[in-house]
Amino acid sequence: MLLAIDIGNSLIKFGVFDGDELIDKFSIATRRDYSAEELHFDRLQFSSGKFLKIDRTMVSTVVPELIAPVREASQTQFKVTPVFVDHNADFGIENKYDPPTAVGIDRLVNASAAVEKYGKPVIVCSFGTATVIDAVNEKGEFLGGVIAPGAKMMAASLHENTSQLPSVQIEIPDGVIGSTTIDAMLSGVVNGQIAMADGLIRRVASELGTKPRVIATGGFARMIGDGIKTVSVIDEHLTLDGLRLLSERS
Repeated sequence: MLLAIDIGNSLIKFGVFDGDELIDKFSIATRRDYSAEELHFDRLQFSSGKFLKIDRTMVSTVVPELIAPVREASQTQFKVTPVFVDHNADFGIENKYDPPTAVGIDRLVNASAAVEKYGKPVIVCSFGTATVIDAVNEKGEFLGGVIAPGAKMMAASLHENTSQLPSVQIEIPDGVIGSTTIDAMLSGVVNGQIAMADGLIRRVASELGTKPRVIATGGFARMIGDGIKTVSVIDEHLTLDGLRLLSERS
């Protein structure tokens, strides 16, 4: 079985695959000071009433500080040396970013998975700590895209950079016109994300010159993607599935 680990800036997501079936998943908050001992999880020993035999571990990370403890935890718990995806991996697409090594591995994993699952051209929208919109053209070239603040970052910025605006829990607002300060902030954050992403998707598609499929993923994919008419598919496990596909390809 494959253990796929997606280490993001806010969450570390774990997915256990039996073949192409995702049989278990969970996530924990990202901390840059985790020890290997803290990354041992009883949850990874059993799932759906059966013993898990992890024989492969594939990791995508944007947090370099966690490479060593994750490697040690995998070697200790499963006797498996994890594969950390880097820019030399066979993504099945041509990386046209400048320079190629500057693009986040998670963006390449997502783009690779989107092409494999949904074809090309394709636009991938990742709604997480940041809102990232990337494009792959009909020739299978990863062109790059757009990076903007995500929903939590927007809400935190409003709270931290003003005297009277409170901290808010991100949730779908009742409408656009907020009758309270919290409602107004939620509208600005969630409806603002929807409007921003929809406009950017249309402009990215225009630059591609074709009509691509648009895939939404990330922690806020359902909340934000459901409000965007240009989104074709919401695939919340795109990155984990991308790690599975990379493991199979390699």
